[in-house]
Amino acid sequence: MTDAQEDITTFYEEWTRNVAGDFGQRLIVAALIILVGLFIARIISNWVERWLMNSKVDDTLSIFLSRLVRFSLYAVLVVTALTALGVPTTSLIAIVGGASLAIGLALQDSLSNIASGVLIIFLRPYAVGDFVEISEQKGTVTEVGFFHTHIRTPDFKLLLIPNSDVMDGNIINYSDFDYVRADMVFGIGYGDDILKAKQVIEEILASDPRIMEDPPPVVAVAGLGDSSVDLAVQPYVQLSDMVGLRYDLNERIKLRFDEEGITIPFPQRDIHLHPVPSAPEPQG
Repeated sequence: MTDAQEDITTFYEEWTRNVAGDFGQRLIVAALIILVGLFIARIISNWVERWLMNSKVDDTLSIFLSRLVRFSLYAVLVVTALTALGVPTTSLIAIVGGASLAIGLALQDSLSNIASGVLIIFLRPYAVGDFVEISEQKGTVTEVGFFHTHIRTPDFKLLLIPNSDVMDGNIINYSDFDYVRADMVFGIGYGDDILKAKQVIEEILASDPRIMEDPPPVVAVAGLGDSSVDLAVQPYVQLSDMVGLRYDLNERIKLRFDEEGITIPFPQRDIHLHPVPSAPEPQG
């Protein structure tokens, strides 16, 4: 007989001996313990959550600690109810310990997500309310759960990213600073006046109150493309203004370029045709 079978046999024998003759009474007591315990656990966990919120603890840590307290209370409640039923907890722990290895192997990914969630909460690369970019996805963090980080995207979709993927990838937290840089590129034709185009863009940037003066915006030649001279436009703005500013600058710069006769060229290729000499006529 294996160790696991022996543990189960011992557990069954002890439980049968403990509940002999009074199982109904023990069942009623266990039910009362669960009902009263759930009520008390809910009161305690709600009080802990309010206390953490009033203590100005980080929202992410508050949610994690309140849930940890709640699940810990539930675990104590389950053990107490099982004890009231006459369940031999010592033998039960031995059985659970033997099954834990198999369960752990089957739930490797889930356990990895939980471990990564704990690291996220204590290392704090971001917190609830931060605007981040994770796995090339941007959005506002709404919750850091045990398994997933919840992100609300700019188009108001709920994105769930496994915590293990978060810790394995790159994290960009835009909320760490008071401002961000909006990177944009505008192409002009090779025959257009570069200095004039830069002046037009600088005038538009200077007239927009959302753009910060310090650090100053950057307008420079970013590269010489196949069909255009690419101008990098890099203004600094508040995070909340970045999306709206991009839309406005695209429209305003296009309209001003049209007024000033500055072209935004289409992709093009130069094709050179070389004449092929005709074949000599046959002698006959």
